[in-house]
Amino acid sequence: MKLLRILLVDDHILFRKGLARLLDAQPDFEVVGEAADGLEALEQARALRPDVVLMDLRMPVCDGLEATRRIKQELPDVRVVMLSVSEDEQDFFAAIRCGADGYLVKNMRPEGLFQELRGLAQGEAPISRVMAGKLMRQLAQGRRTVPPSVSLDLLSPREQEVLLLLAEGLSNTEIAAELGIAVNTVRNHVRNILEKLGLRNRVQAAVYAVRCGLLPVDSP
Repeated sequence: MKLLRILLVDDHILFRKGLARLLDAQPDFEVVGEAADGLEALEQARALRPDVVLMDLRMPVCDGLEATRRIKQELPDVRVVMLSVSEDEQDFFAAIRCGADGYLVKNMRPEGLFQELRGLAQGEAPISRVMAGKLMRQLAQGRRTVPPSVSLDLLSPREQEVLLLLAEGLSNTEIAAELGIAVNTVRNHVRNILEKLGLRNRVQAAVYAVRCGLLPVDSP
């Protein structure tokens, strides 16, 4: 079994140590390092090359947004998931703009966090349900006034199919089953989609799909 190597970043040591114990108790997770601020997180990410960084939002010295931006710039293959107390949609959108691969809130149950991390390993984008709802409402309000800056015509018909399923929340494995293709082929399509559209991750791709009308959203 391949372990998901995790770097924890949080300035509250009791929370960080408690979460580390919970994660290490799972057979498929390994906490490879801890950091108390964004600068330390960047140093640890460079040295350890974790699979995923669980990043707090507000910390001294260097906050989670700046740390995420720097990590994704230097180490684009390292996935960064925000784990914050904030349910403010502005914090959520700021994190996505900085390249975060997901956004979870700290009031979730441990089992929910484990499930989201396992989904991340399968190619899903971990977003707390409350934040996903805010995302869809925001897009429903603004989709006609904020058109995408890159044309959907850049994508092949198959890539458009993959983008639609990705935006609906399907994992790479589920997309492969839906389209009758190999998981590695799906990964290649996702990589090509992000490159062609100038996007950083699956969350930004889902936003794009809604804004260009590929994925309908009912206005409230």
